[in-house]
Amino acid sequence: MPAPLDVALPTSAEIEALLTASVGARTTIERIEPLHHPWVLRAHLAEATGLPETVIVKCLRPEGYGLRSAEELTRCEHAALAFIADDLCLDLAPGLHAASPDSRLLVLEDLYPRSELAELLHRDGHTPALDAELTAFASSMGELAAASVGRAALFNARRTALGTGADRLGDWEHAYTGLWRNGLARAAAFGVPLPAAAERDLEAAVAELADPGPFLALTNGDPESHNFLTGLSGGGRLIDFEGAGFRHALTAATSFAVPGPDWLGVSGPGQVEAFRRALARTVPEAEDDQRFGFGLASASMVWVIMRTGRLKTLDARSPGNDSRTQMVALLESGARTAEAHRVLPHLAAWCRSTAALLRRRWPDTDIDTAAVAPYTWRER
Repeated sequence: MPAPLDVALPTSAEIEALLTASVGARTTIERIEPLHHPWVLRAHLAEATGLPETVIVKCLRPEGYGLRSAEELTRCEHAALAFIADDLCLDLAPGLHAASPDSRLLVLEDLYPRSELAELLHRDGHTPALDAELTAFASSMGELAAASVGRAALFNARRTALGTGADRLGDWEHAYTGLWRNGLARAAAFGVPLPAAAERDLEAAVAELADPGPFLALTNGDPESHNFLTGLSGGGRLIDFEGAGFRHALTAATSFAVPGPDWLGVSGPGQVEAFRRALARTVPEAEDDQRFGFGLASASMVWVIMRTGRLKTLDARSPGNDSRTQMVALLESGARTAEAHRVLPHLAAWCRSTAALLRRRWPDTDIDTAAVAPYTWRER
């Protein structure tokens, strides 16, 4: 798979020099294998004292995403992997074998033969075995959050040492507390503005995420099942820490309450409870039903509002497009989450009324979304 011209791939000599300096013994590469993304490679080592036979090499991607530049994404992953292994002493993420001083080149532990949990769910559906893996995924994210609470300054010091400016350390710019404004404006333009009472609920939800209090913890910034590698026999690992940062811990649990981009539905409360149990080991406030429920509903609803920025795009698609059904399912799952915890009633009502309007406008979406099988893949 050839790399785009704007992806500068490292040479074997560059990777060999980095690994040789890291392990203190000569390392040579036999061959390099391209993977799914052109900036992610697998290097097969011919001579590797103290290293496994293969390693993963991540280089600078062609451009950033969200609110981070390509350079900041690799610096953040570098900082996060070192922080998790050396400061938190957790075996939840790939090990970092070596990194260039500017973080433009990272050499990571190869987690093969583990597979993406999302890939297995897509292939096999929501089986009991995969439900157990989803629970392990949720527990891993909860464990990471629990271990990192109170240690934001240490993580930020690592980012600063790698070249991140002080003005970029706050993760309140994250989509959960910033890009929701786009969804709010686009929903109004689509003809479904939030009533004043629902806007007040949304303001309360945003305020919760912007001031997490005891729930301030490290998350990878993309808590979806494609970022958990598993072999179905334990030992799952979290991956992709380019978007890592300290933010409200319950933003890492939303993927079990409302569907992310891949799915029409998710599995229900079991994984949320697994996350909660792990988090409560160091955050006793997680055992408070009101506080936990409000945090989860706030994170879920802000995600829903952010995704409503796609309404106009979906309206232009053909009947039967799964993305339309997913939008209805997303709105109704957000409402169910808030209703289950008896919070944000006006925002939940707006979700219900907007979903009802979409059902009328898009008759093909008029189905019982609560009956959709968990982890039904959304066809693009």
